[in-house]
Amino acid sequence: MSRVATGVTVVTVQDDRDDVGSTVSAFTSVSAEPPLIMVGFSAQSYLCEVIDTQQTFAVNVLGEGQRAVAGRFSAEGRPSARLLLANEEHHRGEHTGALVLETAIAALECSVRQRVEAGDHVLYIASVEAAPAVGTGRPADARPLIRYRGRYRTLG
Repeated sequence: MSRVATGVTVVTVQDDRDDVGSTVSAFTSVSAEPPLIMVGFSAQSYLCEVIDTQQTFAVNVLGEGQRAVAGRFSAEGRPSARLLLANEEHHRGEHTGALVLETAIAALECSVRQRVEAGDHVLYIASVEAAPAVGTGRPADARPLIRYRGRYRTLG
């Protein structure tokens, strides 16, 4: 599966105690009408626990030049998502309270509709509640950050 190129996102959730986030490449659009997405996480992850409780999250689609952000959110033993974004422009999503990265090439605020256990992962099918304006200052044709053969890469 490492030979399948995927986009790179950072999923964030506002927990009652703190902000939680993780780098995720298991993300896809499911339906345009109604707008639905699917995102998958290791069933053992703390992020699953928090999403199961909160039922909302934000997806930040990363662009080229954001490898460091992806790396910070994928590191073992990482601190609060708020601390990981301390030097990045961000705000709280209006619908989810989750952290939205201003420099992402796209962002979505989502509500869980369905939870599906799939092997050692959990898949969430979620409604897109909002698509906050992000990426100001980026060209309209900004290139995404992708993951291919275990490494972060860009198109072109």
